Amino acid sequence: MDTPEDAAALLGGDGPLAACLPGFAPREPQQRMAAAVARILEEGGTLVVEAGTGTGKTFAYLVPALLAGGKVIVSTGTRHLQDQLFHRDLPLVREALAVGADVALLKGRANYLCLHRLELALAEGGRQQARTLAAVSEWAGRTRTGDIAELVAIAEDAPVWPRVTSTADNCLGGDCPRYGDCFVAKARRRAQEAALVVVNHHLLLADMALKEEGFGELLPEARAFIIDEAHQLPETAAAFFGWGLSSRQLLNLARDAVVEHLAEAGDMQDLPEAAGGLETAVADLRLALGEAGQRRAWPGVRSGEGVGGALARVAERLRELAAWLEAAAPRGRGLENCWRRALLLGERLTAAAGEVPADQVAWVETYRRGFAIQFTPLDVAGQFAERRARLEGAWVFTSATLAVGESFRHFNERLGLEDAETLRLDSPFDYVRHALLYLPPAMPDPNSGEYSEAVLEEARRLVEASRGRAFLLFTSHRALRAAADALAGLLDYPLLVQGEAPRSELLRRFRELGNAVLLGTSSFWEGVDVRGEALSLVVIDRLPFASPSDPVLAARIERLRAEGGNPFMEYQLPAAVIALKQGVGRLIRDVDDRGVLAILDPRIMNRPYGRIFRASLPPMRLTRDASDVDAFFSREEEQTGERETAGA
Repeated sequence: MDTPEDAAALLGGDGPLAACLPGFAPREPQQRMAAAVARILEEGGTLVVEAGTGTGKTFAYLVPALLAGGKVIVSTGTRHLQDQLFHRDLPLVREALAVGADVALLKGRANYLCLHRLELALAEGGRQQARTLAAVSEWAGRTRTGDIAELVAIAEDAPVWPRVTSTADNCLGGDCPRYGDCFVAKARRRAQEAALVVVNHHLLLADMALKEEGFGELLPEARAFIIDEAHQLPETAAAFFGWGLSSRQLLNLARDAVVEHLAEAGDMQDLPEAAGGLETAVADLRLALGEAGQRRAWPGVRSGEGVGGALARVAERLRELAAWLEAAAPRGRGLENCWRRALLLGERLTAAAGEVPADQVAWVETYRRGFAIQFTPLDVAGQFAERRARLEGAWVFTSATLAVGESFRHFNERLGLEDAETLRLDSPFDYVRHALLYLPPAMPDPNSGEYSEAVLEEARRLVEASRGRAFLLFTSHRALRAAADALAGLLDYPLLVQGEAPRSELLRRFRELGNAVLLGTSSFWEGVDVRGEALSLVVIDRLPFASPSDPVLAARIERLRAEGGNPFMEYQLPAAVIALKQGVGRLIRDVDDRGVLAILDPRIMNRPYGRIFRASLPPMRLTRDASDVDAFFSREEEQTGERETAGA
């Protein structure tokens, strides 16, 4: 590839992708993005690209990345997208370009089977998870990669996986008896040799922050970093540039100590008793923390009734276990590793009981059976910029949702991207002809008692007009549950509700049914791709402002206010605009898709900031008349009938 324009030409009507891929059509925004990425990869620097839905951004960066020469790291937002890019998109582009460059997929160690821990789990015996362990053992004999995503028969959140995968805490490294067969080490070697490596944000940031995944040696070698779904990066970075302590870490330590004791120090009978004492103390602390599903400021919770004492008992039981592990450590590498983990967790418990640094916020989240205490930096821009500066190479950040109106200021400031070049590419889809934006004219204030009932009535009427085929997107689980209960007896269409089945299963059923209504919260606002007539209506109950009671947001607001800033305009509003753009992006996913977007929150029209939301939406025709919605779906039904008649 001699010039950036060459990358654009490869995606043109006479290029190899058009020749090799059925249905491929040149898109001017895609070619512009490819040329911009190619130039940055050649010259260096930082490029931030918002590529509207349908641009084809994946091909737009893969083409120049494969032809750039030198190592390129591509990072995606989730493991699912990582698999999709590596197994679907990348092979298509490589074949079309006839590029022989080696490529590799690399995930965090918890995604790979650990043969040593599998042997320990099998030796532990017992009936619990015996059948599942047998299935894992059978698969272990035939897998080449050890990637647990291969074993689709076992759910990705199944309790067996933590027993047979490793973490940075419990991995024995070169001292492991199965190190020669280690799937993590093999994956890293493949990544070391590859010209293009596909990772995810968690892995990338873990090594930028801590070098804890052993991927860090690849980073300085890279000529370029391409960050897809980059809008997720600031929040993910906040998690990795902070630290945490969870019930899972403590309970995993207790379990591993018992398993290693059986293998290496079976005569030390007091060690399992000490591990059991820690498990009991952790369970007591969980009870003291109160209701599940809460996310609260840690200092206030810590001072609550019973919590301080329960925390102190966990620390005491951990010290007792650490003492036994120190005595047992000479017996084997596994026990020594457990002892070091106990010391580290003890340090974190001490820190959790102390003062919160001024540049961090401490919070605790409770689950049905566990908890996590997190110390999160209020601002990651400085840390991210500092670590990025250590890595010589070009950087490309891209997503369908990075700008607020025409401005990238919010995203760039959150990551400290001071000298970034920006490019905003509109979607090539014909929103004016294929989509309708409906803003109901007489909705009550969202804070009033009548609002929920008005939302349900509008949603019911809209779903009847669309004949199902709808996503109802809510900003809170409470609103979702109330809507699910109320609509269950009112709709004549299948109702699918987030939480009643895994997300992938709900989406599969939604596509197959063809007339279903799916109710979802945050996890359905992004990363969901339903093409065709199965999804023709997206209803959004409120503008997606984050709850000001969230401890991290509350601390950021307080800090901005103390610095003389305007938290609403500088942080809350831009974040809500980007979240809304993600939800809106579910509607039109292909060139022939048609549909109605209904935003029920009246603030989008009657508050001054509403124009900022409206300016960030695709150029749809706007109506406040419900009869226009009925007419839209009536025309769609007529056109569907005409197509079916023509095809008969």
